[in-house]
Amino acid sequence: MTPQDLDTVPQSDSPGEYPDAAASNSPDIDTEEYDNSEIDPLDELPDEIEMSFFDHLEELRQRIFYALIVSVISIVGCFFYVRPIVQLLEVPAQGIKFLQLAPGEYFFVSLKVAAYSGLLISSPFILFQIIQFVLPGLTRRERRLLGPVVLGSSVLFAAGLVFAYFLLIPAALNFFISYGADVVEQLWSIEKYFEFVLLLLFSTGLAFQIPVIQLLLGALGIVSSNQMLSGWRYVIIGAVVLGAILTPSTDPLTQSLLAGAVLGLYFGGIGLVRLTGK
Repeated sequence: MTPQDLDTVPQSDSPGEYPDAAASNSPDIDTEEYDNSEIDPLDELPDEIEMSFFDHLEELRQRIFYALIVSVISIVGCFFYVRPIVQLLEVPAQGIKFLQLAPGEYFFVSLKVAAYSGLLISSPFILFQIIQFVLPGLTRRERRLLGPVVLGSSVLFAAGLVFAYFLLIPAALNFFISYGADVVEQLWSIEKYFEFVLLLLFSTGLAFQIPVIQLLLGALGIVSSNQMLSGWRYVIIGAVVLGAILTPSTDPLTQSLLAGAVLGLYFGGIGLVRLTGK
């Protein structure tokens, strides 16, 4: 075959005869790399570990066991020092005389106070165990939210306890004392008093978590600050209802104080959400 004959051979366009050329012209060659480039690194699991269902149950059992051990130790320790705690909680009563109306009433009150105090002291360790259990399943974005949420929640809960101890409880007790001062002698059951105080303390601490919930909703893109602000009428009604539910007393002063605090926290949470650009 002469060189002239070679020039007359028809060139085939079939990709099968030229695999390299066909591969270079294929639009799907970089599909995997393109898809991977679209994945947000913040949505990845940094240390994903495969565990079976029973492994998860075993880890959960161990962490619950550790939390229970620390809680029991804290409660027993608080029981040995329950007298100073009881005296501290009696301060807002302003010298009211307490009565033990049934055998063992003060003993059971001491157990209740020790239990609440022990759970409060052991709550950081319990929270740590919860975080360690859920941490492997969180993305980088969710882990960035974890620290501020835990810190903010702890600070706000402590602020709620302080607010209830120094403002809500004295206001409620002053109302009850002054209302019947000229009619009845103030002799209170120690059990009823501590049920009132402990419930008001912890319910106020829970109510102070509102800004944390707002920040979470805003950070996750569920609700924006404008949407939170647009429902202010319903928030006012909800704050009044929440104040009536959370306060164990029926006096309007205590309910108004708690409702006002809830409103202040809610609108403050809107400001924080807006600062984050949500």
